[in-house]
Amino acid sequence: MARTDRLMRLMDVLRRLTPPVTAGRLASGTGVSPRQLYRDIATLRAGGALIDGEAGVGYVLTEDPALPPQSFSRLDIEALLLAVQSLDRIGDAEMTGAARAAMSRIIATLPGDQPRQALHAVMRSFSSGPDREPPMIDLATLRRACWEEQAVRISYTDLKGDTSERLIWPLGLSYGDRNLMLLAHCRLRMDYRLFHVNRIASLERMEESFRPQRVQLMRDYVRGRVGKSPCSDAADMCDGVVRLP
Repeated sequence: MARTDRLMRLMDVLRRLTPPVTAGRLASGTGVSPRQLYRDIATLRAGGALIDGEAGVGYVLTEDPALPPQSFSRLDIEALLLAVQSLDRIGDAEMTGAARAAMSRIIATLPGDQPRQALHAVMRSFSSGPDREPPMIDLATLRRACWEEQAVRISYTDLKGDTSERLIWPLGLSYGDRNLMLLAHCRLRMDYRLFHVNRIASLERMEESFRPQRVQLMRDYVRGRVGKSPCSDAADMCDGVVRLP
């Protein structure tokens, strides 16, 4: 690999991975030996890159406006544009608008001939829109509750037609072809639940925060799913519950 390509790949890995990034992960991500990696980091630092850290601790890249802008291959640009276009089928106008705005900002900062390449992309994604029923609640409110790790109170109608009030800790949203699902920890049942978002009639954010528990809840959920088929959630669901093994 050419030296310039190797250094650009190292910068890309430093940008993508959660800091601090160990030398081992950087070496693996760039396909070089640890010895070569240390030399490359020294080269980048000598060239003006602000890279904090050291061997045995990990490295953190501080972006500097004096550095050259990020560059993408033509395939990278096509992939990003295709991903943004495909968001139309999820039926979330706010999410789609945010993606388009972000892509416009990215294109505006691309160097050289890359903005023209984005303008003349050859790949397209077409959709007639989502097949799922539109949600009755404000998705932006639900997203903020997930981001800010706040409890919410919902009115939910299960698959049998029974309606109940639930206090839940929302953990994440999953966009499927026909269903938008909410993974949450139900405080009434003290168990994990998968809720059909279009069956939530009302939603109210509460003051209660579950931030200290979120990481462990997700670890326990993932651990409980090990060994289960991805399609088994549907078979395990009864009024929106996922029964862990």
